[in-house]
Amino acid sequence: MKNCEYQQIDPRALSTPITTPLPPPCAKKTKRPQRKWEVFPGRNRFYCDGRIIVARQSGVLPLTLGLILVTSSLFFVFDCPFLVEHLTTCIPVIGGVLFVLVVISLLQTSFTDPGILPRATPDEAADIEKQIDNSGSSTYRPPPRTREVLINEQVVKLKYCFTCKMFRPPRTSHCSLCDNCVERFDHHCPWVGNCVGKRNYRFFYTFIVSLSFLTAFIFGCVITHLTLRSQSGKGLVHALQESPARYPFTHNPLPANS
Repeated sequence: MKNCEYQQIDPRALSTPITTPLPPPCAKKTKRPQRKWEVFPGRNRFYCDGRIIVARQSGVLPLTLGLILVTSSLFFVFDCPFLVEHLTTCIPVIGGVLFVLVVISLLQTSFTDPGILPRATPDEAADIEKQIDNSGSSTYRPPPRTREVLINEQVVKLKYCFTCKMFRPPRTSHCSLCDNCVERFDHHCPWVGNCVGKRNYRFFYTFIVSLSFLTAFIFGCVITHLTLRSQSGKGLVHALQESPARYPFTHNPLPANS
């Protein structure tokens, strides 16, 4: 047999597929960056991933919603059946449309951003502070309270907000309850539990108008209900005793007809 020469092969020289090591199962995922609403400095609460914003102090919003629900429910349960029987079936339809419009506009007013302006970043606040008139004195002085700008060829004075560290645009005010600067700020309405400003003013106006129509409609239907009951010649008191409002008038129930 012939002598065979064996050559030792370096296993590192073999072309083996490169495999990427899998991360351990307990490895932590990359932490997502914080959203702006998560670090919001104002006195507000956020829901649905920041899509719904409400004031920290909701005011009497539950009372407002409760009064609307109770009043409308009593109307639909007690007055509508009588009016449908004696007048028309359009009465509950009109009342239902007004009721839905009132509730939707109320919730939109309460849960919509009223027009909050973002606060200045630390760099922006430092830049504004540099605008102080340096008179050579090392004594610190706060930023100027007003700044004059030219808008539509008219000079407008912008006021400085020491909380938000910025010059507020025209018709912008700082709400002390929500601790925010709101553009076109009208007022903070406790009945809706939110500020009324640029972005929810149309919802607030719709709520006020639709609520006025609903109140007038229910009042008119109740008067019509009592009038129809009193047309039998027995008088208004007897009509009240036969209506859903009879309970304050019937301490002594009427005797049964023999």
